[in-house]
Amino acid sequence: MCAYVPSQPPKEEEKQLKLRIIRTFLTPEARQRLNNVRIVKPEIAEFVENQIVQLVLSGKLKRQITEEEIKEILSNIAERERREFKIRRV
Repeated sequence: MCAYVPSQPPKEEEKQLKLRIIRTFLTPEARQRLNNVRIVKPEIAEFVENQIVQLVLSGKLKRQITEEEIKEILSNIAERERREFKIRRV
C-alpha cells in the first residue's frame, strides 16, 4: 500500500520556474529594487514579475533588465494608476 505523492505540486514548479527566470533576467540591482517594491506594493511587484516571465517565455526578452529599466517600468505603472480627484464645492 503505497500512496502516490507527487514530487512538487504544479504551483510549486511554476514558482520555481518564475524564480529562475527572475534571477536570470534581472540584474542584482533590479531584483533588489523589485524586492523593495514588494514590501510596499506586493501586487505591483507580482505584476512586473509576471510580465517579465511572459516576455521570456514568449522569446521576446533575451537580455538582463537593469535597475534603470525597472524604475522606468514602475514609473509607467505609477502614471497609469494615478487618479484624478475633482473637488466640487456645493
